[in-house]
Amino acid sequence: MHTTFQTVSRRLLGIICALLLLSAGAVFAQQPPSPEQGPPPPQGPAQPLSPDQLANMIAPIALYPDALLSQILVAAGYPLEIVEAGQWLQQNRGLQGAQLVEAARQQNWDPSVQALVVFPDVVNRLNSDIRWTTDLGNAFLAQQADVMAAVQRLRLQASQAGKLKSNSQVNVTTESQGGQQAIEIAPANPAVVYVPVYNPGYFWGDVYGLYPPLFYPGIGIGWGFGGGIYIGGFFGGLGWGGWGWGPNWFGGGIFVNNSFFHRYGFSDFHGGGFEGRSAWAHDPAHRLGVPYSNRALADRYRGAAGERAGGQRYAAPREQSLRGGNGASFGNRSQGFEQRSSGANHSAFGGVQGRSETRQQSDHGYSSLGAGRTFGGGGFGGGGSRGGGGGRR
Repeated sequence: MHTTFQTVSRRLLGIICALLLLSAGAVFAQQPPSPEQGPPPPQGPAQPLSPDQLANMIAPIALYPDALLSQILVAAGYPLEIVEAGQWLQQNRGLQGAQLVEAARQQNWDPSVQALVVFPDVVNRLNSDIRWTTDLGNAFLAQQADVMAAVQRLRLQASQAGKLKSNSQVNVTTESQGGQQAIEIAPANPAVVYVPVYNPGYFWGDVYGLYPPLFYPGIGIGWGFGGGIYIGGFFGGLGWGGWGWGPNWFGGGIFVNNSFFHRYGFSDFHGGGFEGRSAWAHDPAHRLGVPYSNRALADRYRGAAGERAGGQRYAAPREQSLRGGNGASFGNRSQGFEQRSSGANHSAFGGVQGRSETRQQSDHGYSSLGAGRTFGGGGFGGGGSRGGGGGRR
């Protein structure tokens, strides 16, 4: 009976999300073109987002610690599970530490979403504008190298302006390889992770236009931080250097730390071996029917081990590489993402299938990870704003 209730609840959640996101564009979508306009032109090949569009989209999280940023980019590809994780956190406020981790093991989400509940403020932020989160995930799936390049571009600009520096919460360093450089951000204390809180306008002004409509502190706050999260309180003996995800700046992708999953009993994840690193690959079974942004991206994942409702099959691409060096660049290399204007009306969850049908095929995927709460205070008083971000240097 409990399983049936969960299935029905998740199915209703998918329908509600679809309706909410469809409502923004339904009126426009239903209006036929005027005689003067004529029929709409045929849809051309999907176009990638420009470097400036990607910079605008990634700016709210570009200064997060590398491993957390990597995990968010992976998790954004599973927006419906992020919605579920946010609700799950609300319903399990009384669980703490190891008990919360154990409860999280029972959830059938992708591990990137499972482990993200250790950072409840991040989950809430991603849920505050699920359309932005979905677009972020789609952009990363289609243009991984370009998104990574956008992060480095923003960090370099912030560093050159003298605003991105090491402090008591994070270490900011520069790594060189094959004639290229990458700015890395890591916790100053590997045992305690601080999530940055900042207004993109403080670092980049209005160069990239209006930023995604999230909550931002006042520009005068500068680069602030929430309460520290003691990772060992959730995963005994774990330091940030052993986290499950990380960036391959010189290869334009994400890697997974195999030992992280095996050490904590998550041996069913789709990695390679018990130690070392493997190239991360998207698991479309956890997409739960959320459509990809264009046909080219959907075709890339066709033929997976998990079959989506309706007979469509998707597979993780094999194009990721852990190799860096001279062959890598921070240029605009990826293709296949449909370019969108800021005024476009699209449904991020259009055509969501029944969750129960999709979930039956996703249980083969990664195992769940632990969850937790933020330790300490954090937050800022006053001066906040939602959306825009703007401001001048």
